Amino acid sequence: MRTIGLFFIALLLTFCTSETKSTKPAFEEVVIERIYTDSVSIRALDPVDENRVWFAGNFGKVGLIDNKTPKLAVIRYQDSLLHFRAIAKTSSAVFVLSIANPGVLYKIGFDGLEATSLEQVYLEEGEKVFYDAIQFWDDTTGIAMGDPTSDCLSVLLTSDSGNNWTKLSCDLLPKISEGEAAFAASNSNIAVYGTHAWIASGGKKARVFHTPNKGKSWDVYETPIIQGGKMTGIYSIDFYDENTGIIFGGDWENKENNTSNKALTEDGGKTWNLISDGSGPGYRSSVKFIPGRGGDGIVAVGSPGIAYSADRGLTWNELSSEAFFAIEFVNDSIAFASGNNKISKLTFR
Repeated sequence: MRTIGLFFIALLLTFCTSETKSTKPAFEEVVIERIYTDSVSIRALDPVDENRVWFAGNFGKVGLIDNKTPKLAVIRYQDSLLHFRAIAKTSSAVFVLSIANPGVLYKIGFDGLEATSLEQVYLEEGEKVFYDAIQFWDDTTGIAMGDPTSDCLSVLLTSDSGNNWTKLSCDLLPKISEGEAAFAASNSNIAVYGTHAWIASGGKKARVFHTPNKGKSWDVYETPIIQGGKMTGIYSIDFYDENTGIIFGGDWENKENNTSNKALTEDGGKTWNLISDGSGPGYRSSVKFIPGRGGDGIVAVGSPGIAYSADRGLTWNELSSEAFFAIEFVNDSIAFASGNNKISKLTFR
């Protein structure tokens, strides 16, 4: 009985493990449908469903695209138009965070159909203030990050549904290196999963900062991504689960370079290994695991186009040369992507 029992358990584990791998066929193309055109640079978006997506752009423009119908607002701080590159939503609100000085975070009440209120929930002034990204773990707790104003990254936390935000003291965070910061390229400097969060840096250093407990404690890990220059480093990070993650970036001033620009972790970010080094896409500004594909399907977008991998980054297929800054998936085949003057709906098939 013992032998049979052990065999049955081993067989069951093998079956369960095989079920986590995707058996869906690889994508062969992407259909790109323009749903919004405007004279605004859009680097932050957050989908509601297959037909609706929130976005935040420069010149204070924020809005919801609802079945190609734009519902727009222009947000000013005093007499200035703010530039937004970070957005995140909960079930009842949308948050937009501006770059540069002052850094202003707004909470937009949302009833599922219309915006109902606008409230300033955080303000920070200073010559070095520059916020890059924002994410929520759940409806109550969220995190935002920005460039250092002292000797650590700027990290904001909320535990009351975004009504109040607190900036972490540098005593609680790993120290940054001189010339280390982040890129406000696609609102994807932060990845969250469970109670974990990972923050990617770039510039003189390209590292990954990790908290397993919603910001209570932090570690920082080295990566093999190209670094040392002002525009080198990690531009985007994503995690499929608490172990499997990807970082993507490169050298913005040499976008064709495809060495040391993409890496994978399978131990929660502690160690990173280069993938398809010297092959596949060069610089990209936004990378995402495709939902429901076991961590094997990956899409990366940037000004050079849309790249797709069906084998966890070992090989890549260039599906389109159309330029985008950011991408966010709705399900296992539909995503929204934003770029210069546009938002498009992408259907992979």
